[in-house]
Amino acid sequence: MILISHILIALTSLSCSVFAYVAPTKQRLHLSYGLVAATIASGTVLILQSAGHMLEACTMGLLFVGVSLVAAVAAQRKLAVQHD
Repeated sequence: MILISHILIALTSLSCSVFAYVAPTKQRLHLSYGLVAATIASGTVLILQSAGHMLEACTMGLLFVGVSLVAAVAAQRKLAVQHD
């Protein structure tokens, strides 16, 4: 069950980050950052439960979180420019 939740949280995180970039608002940025944190937390739980393929899982997880964070930071910068 945690794996399905983790996948849904991660995909939602990525889509929210991209949507926040397209139409940035402060609330969307907070939601995006919260979902990235939830992705990291659920991924950590998964790694602690089954350490079998930790290297592959961590590499892909960090890459995925990195893409989400880049989109969120780009959205934050875009929002800052709009408010200046």
